[in-house]
Amino acid sequence: MRPFWKSAGYHLVEREGNGWLRVTPDLVRAYLTRPEIHPVEESCEVEHRLFEQLMTDPFTEVSDSDLAPMVDQDTADNYRVVLAFRDHLLKHKTVEAAYAALFKAQTISVPPVFIDQLVHLILRNILRNCQDPVRLRAAELFFREQMVSLNEGTVTIADAEIVEMMSETGGLGGLGALLMEAGTPMREVALDVIGEENGEIYWDRSDRFDTALDFRFTQPGPDAFARVLEDWIRHFTGVDVRIQPVQKIRDEQWSWHIGLDADATGILNALYNEEGISEADNMRILCLFRMDFENRTDMRSDLRGKPVWLGLAMSRENKIRMKPQNLLVNLPLASGS
Repeated sequence: MRPFWKSAGYHLVEREGNGWLRVTPDLVRAYLTRPEIHPVEESCEVEHRLFEQLMTDPFTEVSDSDLAPMVDQDTADNYRVVLAFRDHLLKHKTVEAAYAALFKAQTISVPPVFIDQLVHLILRNILRNCQDPVRLRAAELFFREQMVSLNEGTVTIADAEIVEMMSETGGLGGLGALLMEAGTPMREVALDVIGEENGEIYWDRSDRFDTALDFRFTQPGPDAFARVLEDWIRHFTGVDVRIQPVQKIRDEQWSWHIGLDADATGILNALYNEEGISEADNMRILCLFRMDFENRTDMRSDLRGKPVWLGLAMSRENKIRMKPQNLLVNLPLASGS
């Protein structure tokens, strides 16, 4: 098996019998070494001492009285956030259970970057045996914001952070930034579009997130994305579904839909309620999917036999910010599934 996504931290966890990931001391240590709380030379003695205690035993209980003496109270606040997240992980014992529990609360106090990291790790587990670079690239939508480029009928998605970096440095790193400051014209940088012909390039670059994906209806991108959606649902619920890209929703008895991001949710809600939407909003829908349950009894009884429509859209800034939790929260499962 070709390795990929080392940055997900899969080497820090252990798989349980049901395939979910057990929270381990090494996983917690990875969060405790984040730069927001990792002590530097100028850090006070309290910071250094607490950090060493947590490195020895990441499950050490820390009270507010332990944090109060810190000279830098911004660091103390950062500790409170990270330790609260640590306690959430420990309470739920597995990464998947901790992730799912976040969306059962009234409010989510966990930083978005931590949620993305959980999704990254969970998908690394789900796709551990995947050898299809296009599917792996499509899975990046679950945990990394994407930028959409529309040009003469093409629909290309690329990592938003990488696109921004390239636009600032021309792909030349610090040198590029200096040249930009000096007013030197930068060459245009094009990212490699991953496909069936050049998929081999993905393996050495999977942690760089610097490949793009053709997301037109006729291309493998949407279908690969659909397979990841199926895997995600199966991993969390044990339910098998079949998801296929479609060009339009043709359903006089449209009963259920799930937006895979905030923009798609708003647009699909408007269409379902027969509210008019602008042509600009209609153009922001990038993909539509039809989902059917393989076993009818896994579906809510009043919806059995009916399709579930899924939508993925871009924002007005041409960005995709997927919310994979929507699939779990809004899936019309029969009670007990």
